[in-house]
Amino acid sequence: EDLQALVDATAAKWGAPDIVVANAASNPYYGPLTGISDDAFDKIFANNLKSVLWLAAMTLPLMHKGGSFTLVGSIGGLIANTVIGAYGMSKAAGHHLVRNLAAEWGPRNVRVNVIAPGLIKTEFARALWEDPKRAEERVSNTPLRRLGEPRDTGGTAAFLASDAAAFITGQVIVADGGVTIL
Repeated sequence: EDLQALVDATAAKWGAPDIVVANAASNPYYGPLTGISDDAFDKIFANNLKSVLWLAAMTLPLMHKGGSFTLVGSIGGLIANTVIGAYGMSKAAGHHLVRNLAAEWGPRNVRVNVIAPGLIKTEFARALWEDPKRAEERVSNTPLRRLGEPRDTGGTAAFLASDAAAFITGQVIVADGGVTIL
């Protein structure tokens, strides 16, 4: 209901959306997959996948003149991880959701894509980048030798929403400083 109210208020104030970025996620569990509770698993998939489908269902039909819907996914949806596996599974499912939505909405000139960032210095990932040992380990294993900044993901989202990306749909755009090439 809150999400529908947000979409309705936005459309009432500015008209039908032509750009949507889905950027909500949660990960309440850190540990092996075999130890995750049903509640934590359900929360991860509800927040990271079901809410994206809800937002798509609420906004894509409003895009009468075409548009761009971008999901902020994760490289966790591309590579295995021994401590955030359920999060990665939810992101992999989101990546596939985007491919399906791109196939469905492409005939209406709506592009649907995913940004798959690596470790970005956000509040969400604070525990990973604030720990000097973890941060240095990640930096040393990143070809660009730095952690991502919010502008790195934001710039990719702006590109995907622009006319410069007019022929890109159903794609996972990796923005991880090169982590996944190693």
